[in-house]
Amino acid sequence: MYIVILAGGSGTRFWPLSRAACPKQLISITGDRTMLQRTVERVLPLKPKRILIITNSLQAEETGRQMAQYRKIPIDVIAEPLARNTAPAIGLAASIITAHDPEGVMVVLPADHFIKDEAALQQTLINAGHSARNGYLVTLGILPSRPETGYGYIEADMELRGAGPFPVRRFVEKPPLKEAVRYLDAGNFFWNSGMFIWRADIILKEIEAHLPDLAGNLAKISFSGDVWELSDLKEQIESVYGSVASVSIDFGVMEKSSRVQVIPVEMGWSDVGSWSSLPEVVEPDDSGTVCVNAQEHISLDSTGCLIYVDSRVVATVGVNNLIVVSTPDALLICDRERAQDVKKVVEELGRRGCSSVL
Repeated sequence: MYIVILAGGSGTRFWPLSRAACPKQLISITGDRTMLQRTVERVLPLKPKRILIITNSLQAEETGRQMAQYRKIPIDVIAEPLARNTAPAIGLAASIITAHDPEGVMVVLPADHFIKDEAALQQTLINAGHSARNGYLVTLGILPSRPETGYGYIEADMELRGAGPFPVRRFVEKPPLKEAVRYLDAGNFFWNSGMFIWRADIILKEIEAHLPDLAGNLAKISFSGDVWELSDLKEQIESVYGSVASVSIDFGVMEKSSRVQVIPVEMGWSDVGSWSSLPEVVEPDDSGTVCVNAQEHISLDSTGCLIYVDSRVVATVGVNNLIVVSTPDALLICDRERAQDVKKVVEELGRRGCSSVL
């Protein structure tokens, strides 16, 4: 089994802690290990043959630095020269794995998700590997706990099988609340986790069938020998990426393929999409407040606040449902209901030329 970790995101909703060169996956929003380190550590018990981390040139150095402590399993950091969404990144990783191990099973994971029950993930990946070896494209569907409108959904055909994996009927974009409620009641809709398991050669065949231009460009990459010396591919990758379109693996392949299966799983999952997700990964206190990294937090008549500070004393008096994030060079104060709009702050800072805090 090979692990492919997609780690090139920008994480603008976690500004000011998240920056362009050190985004969400490379920081710790819980005060200990970074999200990328957590992702690597949760798959180490599976004893993968190799871990490939796909990032970008701006984040490659910090990614490599954080991976230096993991020496028992080979880890390759591959920098994309341009952001081209998930299909090119996955196709590149599959091309590399296929050159060395054509029928190798590859697990694709985002670098910036939180999973409470890591043993459940590990067992699910093992189970998914059996279907993947038989030629299926397997994705993990999260059992929904609420009618969430911020996630995509997967509709499973659960009529003919007991415990799954189940054939996928369709992928659904983020629905309005009324539809999300209906999905929750139906019982066969699951949140789209963005986690995939398949054989490297099979996903390349599916890319060839549904994204022939991408497949043609990936086929231009030539490999010499059996040595995993990926630095030799740098110029070839740069040349290929100049010609490929930006497309997600969901839209480009998964929504079109007849090989897709889903395995439902409940594992305490969160995509940690914004500061408002902090209570999903850090236990709130009795007032519903989460405070990370504070030397001391004094709360007087304050409830439901999300606070991240750089090792200092914090006092909140008579405030409710605020997000407060303090770094040495920036301060964010935001209504908790407006957490998604933090990315607009980053956009405005860019327009104003404030590059030192981006």
